[in-house]
Amino acid sequence: MHSLTDRPGARAPDIGERWKRPIRGRVVRAAWLTACLCAGTTFGAGVTPSPVAATELGPPAPTWFIVKGVLGAAFVFDAADGEMRGTLSLTPWTPTVRRHAGRGEIYAAETHYTRRYGGERTDVLRIYAHNTLNPTAEVVIPPKMTAVHPQYLGILSGGRYVTVFNMTPAQSVTVVDVENRRFVTEISTPGCATTLPAGERGFLMLCGDGTLQWIGLDENGAEAARVRTEPFFSVEEDPVFDHPVRTADGWQLMSFGGSTREVVVRDGEIVLGESWSLLGEDDAGWRPGGDQPSAFHAGLDLLVILMHQGGVDTQDDAGPEAWVYHRAAKRRIGKITFEEPASALLVVEGDEPLLVASIGAGAQVFELRTGKRKHVIDTGGGGRLLAY
Repeated sequence: MHSLTDRPGARAPDIGERWKRPIRGRVVRAAWLTACLCAGTTFGAGVTPSPVAATELGPPAPTWFIVKGVLGAAFVFDAADGEMRGTLSLTPWTPTVRRHAGRGEIYAAETHYTRRYGGERTDVLRIYAHNTLNPTAEVVIPPKMTAVHPQYLGILSGGRYVTVFNMTPAQSVTVVDVENRRFVTEISTPGCATTLPAGERGFLMLCGDGTLQWIGLDENGAEAARVRTEPFFSVEEDPVFDHPVRTADGWQLMSFGGSTREVVVRDGEIVLGESWSLLGEDDAGWRPGGDQPSAFHAGLDLLVILMHQGGVDTQDDAGPEAWVYHRAAKRRIGKITFEEPASALLVVEGDEPLLVASIGAGAQVFELRTGKRKHVIDTGGGGRLLAY
């Protein structure tokens, strides 16, 4: 065996020649980078950076609505013309937002991690100005929020207190005083979920034993009353959707099988209205479903339900039709058929009532009276539809 240096006629490699070209290349690149940096300093000398302009949205129209994706930002659109008005930069763990029109504020319960998807966790109720969509304040709250549902955040009557639902898996509700920007208390609510504003400084909760619970607060935000109904639905036989829709006086509940009723709170007592069916004699096989299966127009007292044909356990399925009901008369007065199944519905008030449907990767706007489609909106991937 011979090495490279002891074979006859062999010579040792010239290390200098071997690395000469790469060294020259590095020298040239370093000189070029230095020149660019110097040039940048020269050309940028004396230039004052322009401040980032803040655009104001102006007074919101009743036709504005929000599209909130499962992860990330929310976008404000106008159903009247289909145009986008602004963007709310939110964390991936922000299920919904709520707006207080009188105070000009938007509230969002957000989770933040020091390493984005891990590390130390901090939950806050962040407050945005709705004329700029920029954050203006935040209140640190217990790191227990569950970011899975639009009805887990509520503004109580009077507007001073905001509630946030928690699950760790123990269930509780955080109370925040948004007027004074402070955390107030955490209320234990075992077996019950959602926070549906109802009554004087109170909220309703749906409970796993087929009941409703109402919790009222005193002037300082502490629990002052707690009442509960008798069981009125069966979780096993015909559960109630945890997506009730707000009415002029309370909330409209709807079961997987297609029955509906209104619930209101009067003088600290829960009042359940008469149950009636959404289905007629010729509607066998149809049932409500979707991510947001119902919407309500207060001015016309119209209830709009997303419907599909399916069996038991299809309550999450998108629907090809929206059925329109006159709520006081308890009867269907029309149908709107979609070209593709819709997963969520929202009605926006205004001179011309409009229905917004989340369809595919976007939203579509329809005239509620005629069912005629007005706009197709590219929302960047669909998402929940929220009232602005």
